[in-house]
Amino acid sequence: MPLVRVLTTGGTIASRPDPDGRVVAADSGDDLLRALLPIEDVDVRVEDVFRLGSYRLGLDDVRELARRVRAAAADADGVVVTHGTDTMEETAWFLDLAHGGPQPVVVTGAQRNAEATDADGPRNLRDAVRLACDPAARDIGVVVAMAGRVLSARQVTKVHSLAVDAFAAPDGGQLGRVDAEAVRLVAVPRRRPAFDLDALDGEWPRVDVVPLHLGADGTFVRAAREAGARGIVLDAFGAGNVTPAVLSETEKALADGLLVLVTSRCHAGSVSPVYGAGGGADLAAAGALLAGDLRAPKARLLLTLALAAGGDADRAAEVLQPYVNP
Repeated sequence: MPLVRVLTTGGTIASRPDPDGRVVAADSGDDLLRALLPIEDVDVRVEDVFRLGSYRLGLDDVRELARRVRAAAADADGVVVTHGTDTMEETAWFLDLAHGGPQPVVVTGAQRNAEATDADGPRNLRDAVRLACDPAARDIGVVVAMAGRVLSARQVTKVHSLAVDAFAAPDGGQLGRVDAEAVRLVAVPRRRPAFDLDALDGEWPRVDVVPLHLGADGTFVRAAREAGARGIVLDAFGAGNVTPAVLSETEKALADGLLVLVTSRCHAGSVSPVYGAGGGADLAAAGALLAGDLRAPKARLLLTLALAAGGDADRAAEVLQPYVNP
């Protein structure tokens, strides 16, 4: 009988309205399992890690969760993590960066709280457990399972604040579906080297995200540098373009030894060194790294881990290479 370990962290799937009508995380893992219809021939064991809305989590919390996932995977066929949807895509990506084993790790949650008449948590959790123990999911890495979709940790993003079907994965990130009859996978993502969790100890290096907008000046880049950031993610226009003022301040940051990753504020597509006069070609020539198809929140996590893994900026830039090339 396959063993699936479920790690709970709170989120809407475990939430109920409090006396004032505010929805807060309340249910334990055992509560979640009681709402789950029995899954035949699967041994499901639950462990509570946190009981928080995901908007309250930080890097220390996700590092601890990654360590708990590693321990849970040691004797399990698969691991399920229940999680709030606000930062689900970031946690899934962090876990994927730290998970090198063959056991599937499936992150799931809900858009409706446990007392809602159309609560989606039990179905999502059931799908996640079925996926986690399916032999076809071996070596799939970390994925998100929501509303019947199986989505890669690299591409998954929340595209609607309240809808039940709130997640998508542009650029080929939908790997399959879980329906009433079967798990149906059509693709398996390329695995990349896993970061050594034991080397990711101590304080996290500061990495800031600078969003671009029409007429942006260099204030945010300069503020990040002055705040002690070791890395900056430029969430740029189009294929990786910035204003002249942002380019000027970025060149100063690079000269100071900061690592700069460039992403696109578009919902799909990669950055590319195509345009000059402040475009991606000028950023690349100045020493900025292009983050491929990664969106800014995930590029920030990747850059943070690369810097935290030790070594100088040149070493961290080398570490980044397998991840920024899709």
